[in-house]
Amino acid sequence: MNIGNISAKWASLDPNRPAIVDIPNDRRMNFGELDERVRRLANGLLSRGLSKGDRVAVLSKNCIPYFEIYLACARAGFIAQPLNWRLSVPEMARIIEDGEPAVLISDAEFVAERDALKDQLHIASCLEYGVGSDGSYDALLSAANTGEPQGSDQIGNDDPVLILYTGGTTGLSKGALHTHKTLFMGMLNQTVAERVVPTDVYMLTGQMFHIPVALAMNYMAHGCPVVLINFEAKQALEVIQAERVSAFLGITTMLNWMMAVDGFENYDISSLRNIQYGGGPMPGSVVRAALKAFPCTLIQGYGQTEGMTMSFLSQEDHQLAIDGVHAERLNSCGREGFVTRIMVADSEGNPVPKDSLTPGEIIVYSEANMVGYWRRPELTAQTIRDGWMWTGDVAVWDSDGYVFIVDRAKDMIISGGENIYSTQVEAAIHQHPAVLESAVIGIPDDEWGEAVKAVVVLKPGETATEQEIIDTAKQHLASYQKPRSVDFVDSLPKAPTGKILKRDLRDKYWKDRDAKV
Repeated sequence: MNIGNISAKWASLDPNRPAIVDIPNDRRMNFGELDERVRRLANGLLSRGLSKGDRVAVLSKNCIPYFEIYLACARAGFIAQPLNWRLSVPEMARIIEDGEPAVLISDAEFVAERDALKDQLHIASCLEYGVGSDGSYDALLSAANTGEPQGSDQIGNDDPVLILYTGGTTGLSKGALHTHKTLFMGMLNQTVAERVVPTDVYMLTGQMFHIPVALAMNYMAHGCPVVLINFEAKQALEVIQAERVSAFLGITTMLNWMMAVDGFENYDISSLRNIQYGGGPMPGSVVRAALKAFPCTLIQGYGQTEGMTMSFLSQEDHQLAIDGVHAERLNSCGREGFVTRIMVADSEGNPVPKDSLTPGEIIVYSEANMVGYWRRPELTAQTIRDGWMWTGDVAVWDSDGYVFIVDRAKDMIISGGENIYSTQVEAAIHQHPAVLESAVIGIPDDEWGEAVKAVVVLKPGETATEQEIIDTAKQHLASYQKPRSVDFVDSLPKAPTGKILKRDLRDKYWKDRDAKV
């Protein structure tokens, strides 16, 4: 299997079939056009001296050329190394130093960052596309031949194809290395869970430098057009209406913001068939609101850069919960996926009791797991043991194998010797109707070791006081779990996956404490 053959298959079967709708750049491309450009790009890079295993860095927002690069790298045996354009130049420089790409391809929008990186590092070659570019990317394609890239029939399966850098929620980003096979198996998981059909139209709401791009590739593999946007809630609703979008992945915050758009009920979103949500815990109250607001089924996907989507809460599970059957499972991330084995384990790797009470770490055995961290053998050995990948997520599970995440191991708060799981506090806070988002962290406390602090974003036009938030939490929690203080902010810091960067919220409190010592 070669992921790069996705465009080749549909160019052969139905070349005029729509492949990509690029909303930001007002472009459309069918599979025949896409595959020709993929072949030209692969041959053009080969003509520049790139060989199997060389890295190709990409600095861009979502666009058609991004897909061309991914597919061309796969077809020719290169390894795509996408860069998070939201990072600072020094952070991007560390990633480039880690991957040592043979070429950096960038959108002209990021020419200043590209030039700064060139000044700091030795980058052998650069290409540029987009409005105001030097035209080097298109010139390479124009000069290249359209034949099948030499040696492409020998590439696939266990060959590396993609280095995806983690969101860095707990520290510096690490490069998760995926092969054609791991991507394909992750896509198979998605096909079964999302129940992909040939008539689907998929909207990619996440950025292509991270794992959601594999979900879009999966729909493309089924011959379904992929609609690219750079997410903004109102525009997303407009695009669903105009392009008759049937499926998308919405991280928790995206669904919240879409439902909060003024006049939400006036948009024609009847084309929607299924929405997958994930990227962080979603309180049951928000899930119920989404099920009422969107005219389609919902599934939840729990995953990581390292393992793609690993468990799913199915469409039927959601409906049963709404009907009052196992309503508590709305707080679950479901059960293991089609190609995945999941265990909630103790520190020795033994399963903890399925009693919905005993916490352990989620570990995953799957052919969709990364093969390791790029150039980090020691960290790889710590993370993957006897084929099982240790996620760092703390959970309990019930007698039917439904997994309930209670926290990241590093996010658990210990106050007065009691373990407090931030996700439980956040779920309680979300019972207040004015709350849009929240993050609960532990801050230094001389008496208790840590105290619970809530950082809250309110819905547009809504108000709430600190005491109201604390009182709401008290109604649903033990006394020691409630927040001691509340900060109101306009937005929360997030990783590319949409996960809230709690370390960014914690740092100022712990740094201040350390500075006083």
